[in-house]
Parts: sequence; structure tokens; C-alpha cells
Amino acid sequence: MFILAGNTKGAPVAFLDGTPPRVIAHRGLALDHAENTLGAFQAALTAGADILETDVHLSKDGQVIIAHDADLARVAGRPGFVSELSRQELASIDLGQGQGFPTLEQVLEEFPDVRFNIDLKTPMVVQAFVETITRTHSHHRVLVASFDESSRAEAVRGLGSVASSATTSHILAGRAISALGLPISLWKVPHGIVALQIPPSHRGLALATPNLIGLSTRKGLEVHVWTVNDPRQMERLWKMGVSGIVTDRTDVAVEVRNQLSLGS
Repeated sequence: MFILAGNTKGAPVAFLDGTPPRVIAHRGLALDHAENTLGAFQAALTAGADILETDVHLSKDGQVIIAHDADLARVAGRPGFVSELSRQELASIDLGQGQGFPTLEQVLEEFPDVRFNIDLKTPMVVQAFVETITRTHSHHRVLVASFDESSRAEAVRGLGSVASSATTSHILAGRAISALGLPISLWKVPHGIVALQIPPSHRGLALATPNLIGLSTRKGLEVHVWTVNDPRQMERLWKMGVSGIVTDRTDVAVEVRNQLSLGS
């Protein structure tokens, strides 16, 4: 059992409780552990992460598996796909230090007071994801993310009251409206979306701009920028007004945030 530092067991956590800036651990902190493992999540929490970002796929036997890639080559060094193996087979793959692929339910149980930013990597996982969140009563500490709007919308419909992040069409619409200075009322964002989670740029178009951040703030949305590992870029973005940094280096981000806090 991994021990959670800095939280009170059993305390309810609304997803965006607390005051930004937020450090969002991208697949945990994978310095001494493989990404998206219990060890990486614990390391990120110990380093001071506010939120754990992770990804889910569906196993052969219908379990929600914590994994970023559909295939096993990069992380496990072997051929095959997550969808071709059972939960037990995936758990038995040694990703380092005897840790295998965990299930979402296992992770939610191991870290009962932690907020999770969960990317639905395939439409096939949505129904099982909804069932897992419902069964574990985790609605309040989950943010639904996906590059696919239909997957995001289906999960939100299935869960009812749950936070989610904007998908590409909403982000690009906001970027255009902010750049052109058009009325904020033209930006139609579905109910339940609480954040824009964006890279600094997309196909040469800067996304993390003061105008978009300002528009999002007026719309009641936080802006989280991914995946930022350079401390100078972290400092620049936080000074620009972003609410969260999604990073592989929780340790670095927490240090930069602390320095900014001391200097304010």
C-alpha cells in the first residue's frame, strides 16, 4: 500500500478546490519509476503535485487500464496491445521495480483523496470508465479529458455532474474569438467544462496567449498548459496567468512555484 502524504483520508475533494497555480503531474513522476504506475504517482504526490494526470485504455477482459499508449512497445519493451491482454496479464508485466499496469479502480483505491485528470484514449473505454467512476463514487475528484469530443460528451452524460476539459473545437473557437476581439458570448462551451488544457502552440499557432488566458478567465475557465518541463517556461506561463502546468517534472514545477510565491 502506498501512503499518501499531505491529505486527510476520506475528505471530499471538489476537482478545482484550492487556489491556483496548480502542478499537474503528467503520468506521475517517472524518475525512479515507470510512468503511470503506482510508484510514479506516489513520487509525484510526495514531490507536491496537486493533481495526477493519467490515461486509460480497455483491456481484453473489459477492465480500465492505466496506460498512455495503445501498444506495449515503448513502456514494456514487447510487442502487442493493451486491448489484447487481460487485466491480470497486464499487471504481471514488469515495468520496473516489480510494478505492472494498474487498473483505474486500483489507483483510485490506493489514492482515495487525490484528484485525477483522466484522458480517455479510445472510445472503447468510455462505458467501462463511467462504470468504474460510478462504482467508486469518484465523480468529485475526476476531470474527464479526451481529444475526441464524442468520448468526452458520452462520459459526461454517463456520469452527470463531473468536471471535464475542452476539446479541440472549443479551444480553437476560443483562440479565434480572443484574437479577433469578438464578444465572449460567441464562445459556446458545453456545461461541465471547467478548463482549457492546451499545448503552448498547435501547428505553429500560439495557443497560450494573454488574450486567450484572459478570455478563459472571464468565461470562468482555468487554463492548464502541457507538457512543460523547462523552469523558465513554467515561470513565464504562470506570470502570464495560467492556472496549471502539466509537467513530467513535478519536482521542478513545485520549486518554481515556491520561488514565485516567495518573490510575490
